[in-house]
Amino acid sequence: MTTANIIDLSGNSKGEIALPEVFSEIFRPDLIKKAVLSAQANRLQPYGTSLYAGMKTSAHSWGSGRGVAQVPRIVNGSRVARVPQAVGGRRAHPPKTETDRTEKINKKEKRLAVRSAIAATIDADLVKARGHKFTAEVPFVADDAIEGLVKIKEVISFLQAAGLYDDIIRAKEGKHIRAGKGKRRGRKYKNRKSVLIVTGEESPLSKAANNLPGVDVATVTALNAELLAPGTHAGRLTVWTQSAITNMEGMFL
Repeated sequence: MTTANIIDLSGNSKGEIALPEVFSEIFRPDLIKKAVLSAQANRLQPYGTSLYAGMKTSAHSWGSGRGVAQVPRIVNGSRVARVPQAVGGRRAHPPKTETDRTEKINKKEKRLAVRSAIAATIDADLVKARGHKFTAEVPFVADDAIEGLVKIKEVISFLQAAGLYDDIIRAKEGKHIRAGKGKRRGRKYKNRKSVLIVTGEESPLSKAANNLPGVDVATVTALNAELLAPGTHAGRLTVWTQSAITNMEGMFL
């Protein structure tokens, strides 16, 4: 049975806790990737053109006898319109809102992916491979007192004491302008993911840590593959509270 040290708000050890069997799950990067891509695909907003796009035009054919193609041309001009086979015409097969862009995944595969991603959070090699910076040893289990923090400076103080604040700096310095058209579509910046804090239940901590770069706070019942493995890469730097470990017994089966 795997055990972990429990650290208090000062970063000092205050005992040990036995980790549930889910932390011994085998590593399945294929299923983790499948679950994350499925979650991303299933929240895509349907998009498509108007049903009459390219059809609202005054264009009509000149008929025969003019030595030109008998295609619809705009009034008071010679530019072709409406037909898809001509330059300036409508799209032949535009994007359609009824297109099914979802990706299905079996329930058992999805659950195994979450269990595998949970187990990956205590693998130091996988955590370092994601680029996280930390000085302490994984796994990180914090005292339940962390759930009562209400100020961001208190959260920062805890992360510094636990040896995790270097990763917050990494996420802050990693913010950069997106390449491509997305920068003018409301998503100009790309941000790095940092620490994930898993709590036993809803707490003020989620609001206190809201403005820390790359930090996410989630209850153990709200865990999913995308939170645990952003970008399909497992091994996210994760802090578990004592109550989260306790409430995990019997879950994700």
